[in-house]
Amino acid sequence: MVFLFRDKSIINIFFLVLLSIAVHTHLFMSTPILLVDKSDGVLSILLATYLTNVSPTLLFITYQLIILLQSIRLNMVLTDFRMFQSTNYATAMTYILFTGIISQWCSISAALISNSLVLWIFILLSRLYNNQTPRTLLFNIGMLVSLTIIAYHPTAILIMVILFALAVVRPFRIAEWILLLMGVLLPYYFLAAYLFLTDQLATIKQYIPFIQFHFPVIHPDQWLWISLGYLFFALIIGMLYWQKFINRMVIQIRKNWSVMLVLLLILVIAPFIFTGAGMDTAILCLIPIAAFVANAFGYPRRLLVPNLLFWLAILLVVHNNWELIKK
Repeated sequence: MVFLFRDKSIINIFFLVLLSIAVHTHLFMSTPILLVDKSDGVLSILLATYLTNVSPTLLFITYQLIILLQSIRLNMVLTDFRMFQSTNYATAMTYILFTGIISQWCSISAALISNSLVLWIFILLSRLYNNQTPRTLLFNIGMLVSLTIIAYHPTAILIMVILFALAVVRPFRIAEWILLLMGVLLPYYFLAAYLFLTDQLATIKQYIPFIQFHFPVIHPDQWLWISLGYLFFALIIGMLYWQKFINRMVIQIRKNWSVMLVLLLILVIAPFIFTGAGMDTAILCLIPIAAFVANAFGYPRRLLVPNLLFWLAILLVVHNNWELIKK
């Protein structure tokens, strides 16, 4: 099956649609889940307001559109930045495949929608290297991160991502760091001013993330550990292939991969440190995970390793579908 997505033909988008439907077969036999926690940001409030009472069919279409658009967009971005030596749809395939491995990732949530914003932030960070107007770009990155935090609080950890990325991508200039931090603070400044003028300043706590160290799963079962173990194994295999080719790439592409690595290492912490965060929050890691694991699907000349990873993932997807249908 992997060979279908190693081609750059436009027909692969049709195969991605079929894969997404197959990976989430449970949605034909069970009502799509809407994960909402109004305390974790504006996105959850909007989801609770507009999607709570809609039909299961519309929820199914909405979920499929979200993951398809995100996967295709991620694939296009990595291709445009020439982060792989060949053009294919392995990244999009990986993203869709992995959404079906963990049950909390098979639902519409603020974390899932926030992945679109995370990808946007990665795009802007990747344009920092050799940019002719870095100060404008840095200010925009700061503002986008701040708005993303207001939308979904656990994304507050992205502040660490942009600081590390700035340190990796550009030489140290104090003016650039100040502009970045000003961009982060500006939306909160206007928000506080609005709440003050409307005599609602006490409600500003609703827009501020709170740190609470905890384990994101209350009652983990053996299949969750198996799924997480598979993701870790696939990530290691992907990084081994990535290391073989990274030294052949130009400096700018290496910088982009460095930003992706920083994104992975920091986002993986998010489910453990924010109030209300759980395994649904862990889907924020899916963009960097899919990017690195795609190396294992796209680079090997022999298809033994890619097919092994693919069918192991399918086994986990089948089990997850069965558990979701039983619920």
